Amino acid sequence: MSNLKLQGRTRAQESSNAIERMYITMRHLFNRGFYKPMGVSGETLRESLLILRPEIYGSVAEEKVELNGLLYVIDRLPIGIEECRFINLTSDEGYGNSHFKPIVPPKRRRNCYRIDEEQMNIEITRGRSEIYDILTHLTFLFIESHKIMRRVLIDEEGEVSRDWQKLENAVLSKEELSQAEREVALTHTANILGRTFREVTTIFPLFSIPGNNERFLHIVYWLGKLALDEMLNNNKRIVTFSPVLRERLGHHIHGEIWATKVKEVLLEKNLLSRPLHIISANMHSVMNTLYAPEALKTELKKKKLSGIYEDLSNSANGKLRMKVMKTASEEGMTFIEDTSGANIDVQIFDTAKMQYVNPKFKLNGDIDDKEKPVIMVMDYAFGEQAYETMDEMLKPLQTEQGNIHMNVASISIMGKAGILVGGKGDIMIPSAHLFEGTADNYPFTNELSKEDLEGHGISVCDGAMITVLGTSLQNKDILKFFHESSWNVVGLEMEGAHYQKAIQAAAKLRGNINGDVKVRYAYYASDNPLETGSTLASGGLGTTGVKPTYLITEKILEQIFECDNSEEK
Repeated sequence: MSNLKLQGRTRAQESSNAIERMYITMRHLFNRGFYKPMGVSGETLRESLLILRPEIYGSVAEEKVELNGLLYVIDRLPIGIEECRFINLTSDEGYGNSHFKPIVPPKRRRNCYRIDEEQMNIEITRGRSEIYDILTHLTFLFIESHKIMRRVLIDEEGEVSRDWQKLENAVLSKEELSQAEREVALTHTANILGRTFREVTTIFPLFSIPGNNERFLHIVYWLGKLALDEMLNNNKRIVTFSPVLRERLGHHIHGEIWATKVKEVLLEKNLLSRPLHIISANMHSVMNTLYAPEALKTELKKKKLSGIYEDLSNSANGKLRMKVMKTASEEGMTFIEDTSGANIDVQIFDTAKMQYVNPKFKLNGDIDDKEKPVIMVMDYAFGEQAYETMDEMLKPLQTEQGNIHMNVASISIMGKAGILVGGKGDIMIPSAHLFEGTADNYPFTNELSKEDLEGHGISVCDGAMITVLGTSLQNKDILKFFHESSWNVVGLEMEGAHYQKAIQAAAKLRGNINGDVKVRYAYYASDNPLETGSTLASGGLGTTGVKPTYLITEKILEQIFECDNSEEK
C-alpha cells in the first residue's frame, strides 16, 4: 500500500516538475524574443508536455492523433493558424486601425491578424496567462502535426503515402466535394490520423465554419504539410514576441485604462460615493435575474422562469435578449463596452432608478437614494489579468481635486471551474484559494455558504480551491494529490487567488477600500478533469450550466439587497 502511495506521489511530483519547467522555459523564451517550437529551443516545452500528458490533450503522448484536444485548441486559436509558419505575439500596436481584419477565435476573446500567407499576429492584452495559454496550445498543435508527418512520410527522400496524396488532392480541389468524395477523403484521413472512420466522421462537422465545411481536412493537411516542410527542407515554424509586448508586459497598461474609464463613468453619473457592489460574472445573468420577470411577462405566462433563463442562454433568441436589455437600460443599467484592450465589458446598475424589477429584489422604500447600492458587473478576466483589473479598479480615482476613494461594500466572484468531487453543473463554495506552484494561500471569510445554495436540486460542496497556472496543463496525478491530501481541494480555476490577492492588498495594506469589505466566491462545474470523458475537451455545458448560474446569481443579489435593507433598518 505504501509503495502505491509512493508511486502516486512520484507521478504527481513528476507532473508538478513538468509544469514548473514549462513555465520557466516560457518566461525564458519570452525574454529571448523568439523560438522554434519543433527545434532545439522548443524541446523542453515539448518534453514537459509529453511527461505531463494533460487530461485536456488526451492521447498527446500516443502515436494516434488526438481529435478532441485538437478541436479544443483550434477553437482557441485564430482561424488559419495551421497554415502559418511565422506566429508573432504582439501588444496592441495599432493593427485595429489598419486594413487587416481582426480574426477572433470562437472560444477566446483576442484579436488576431493574418499579415500574409505565412504570418499570423496574435494580440496579447490580458497578461502572462494569455501567453502561457497560447504557447501551450501551439506546443500541442505542433506535436500533433509531427505525428501526421511521421505517418505520411515513407522515406527520407520525401516520398509520401498514397493516403497523403489523396488527402492533398481533396483539399486542393477547387470544386465542392460530394458526399462520396468527402467520405473517400475521410477514409484516407483516418489512416493518416490513426483513427477509425467512425471517429473522424463524428468529429468532422464540429470543425466546420461558415464558408468552409471541409475545414477539418484543411487543418489536417496544413499541419502535415508544414511539418513535412520542417523535416525535408528545415523550414522551421517560428514564434516571436514583439519588442513592444516584451516592454509592456506586467505594467497594467490595459487594466489601468479599463478601470479609469469605469470610475469616470461612475463619477459622471454621481455614483462614486454610493455603496458599490462589484460582481465578476458573465454579461447576462445579473441583468436577466433583475429584469426578465418584468420584460418577459408575456412569455412567463407560458413558461416557468427557469425555462425563460434557458431560452435567454440560447444565442438564437436575440429578440428575447433585446427585450430584457431595453427594460434594463430604461431602469438604471449603463453598459460600458470595453475599448482598452482588456476585453472586459461592464454593466452598472443604479438601484435608485429601478422601478419594475424582479420582486425578490425590491429595496426598502425608506432608504434614501444616496444610500441605495450600485451594482457593477465586470465580465470575466483571464488568469493573472484578474489581479491587474481588480487591483486597478480598487485604487482611488485620481482627479485635479485629489483622490476619490470608492465606497466598495462587497466583491463577488462567480464563474466556471473544474470540480474534483462531483460532476458538471455542481456548485463549489471555496473557503480559500491556493496558488499552484507557490506556497501562496489566501484563506478568507466567504459570505456565501454551502447551506445558502443547498436544497435546489444541485449538489454543493465546499473546501479549498486551487488557482492553476493554466487549465490546459492539469493532469490526474496532480489533481488527485491536491484532492486527497490535507489541502482538501474541491476544484480548480484560474483567477481566484489573483482576485483575492488584489482585494487583500487594497483592504489590508493600501487602505484603498474598507478593511471589512464582504467577499463572495462561488463556482459551478464546467468539467471534472479526474473523469475520462468529462474534461473541457469533451464539450461545453449546454443548458446544464444555466440552473447553477442563476442560482448563484440570485443568492449574490439577495445578500446585496438584504444587506442594504438590514443596515438601513
